[in-house]
Amino acid sequence: MGKSTNNHISDPIKVYQAKLITPFAVLGIRTEEDWLTDIDYLPVDTKPLLPQTLLAKEVSRQLLAYLAKPNFMFDLCLHIGGTTHQQRVWQAIQAIPSGETSSYAEIAAQLHSAPRAVGRACGANRIPIVIPCHRVISKNGGLGGFMNASDGDPLEIKRWLLRHEST
Repeated sequence: MGKSTNNHISDPIKVYQAKLITPFAVLGIRTEEDWLTDIDYLPVDTKPLLPQTLLAKEVSRQLLAYLAKPNFMFDLCLHIGGTTHQQRVWQAIQAIPSGETSSYAEIAAQLHSAPRAVGRACGANRIPIVIPCHRVISKNGGLGGFMNASDGDPLEIKRWLLRHEST
């Protein structure tokens, strides 16, 4: 697997309010009060955890709805933090419709930024799928990176999500 410094991979210190089995990973769901704060990709052999809060139950329900219907529109309160630039990138990414992609360069041009800065913002996204960084690809049509990795399991997850949305 390629080098990954991403915080979206299993962290034994994190406490999850749910662990949802999907075809590509187990999703670790973290919430605080009324906010979704993190979705982490956990190894497929991670034991599931039924939602421990009403919000975790709603997040799980919406993720399952997305898996059943790729154009499902999430309606969750997100607590994402990040820099002003990261927030602008994440807003631009949320505007990419399911089944479509945009390149790092296209988003950078839209925001008067640089493609690498857009890529770094994608890598800092703590709420993947809901903020669909998997829809951002390289300008030549290649996958680019995902979860701060350029090969291995992260790109397989990105490939799965893009295929799922193209049906």
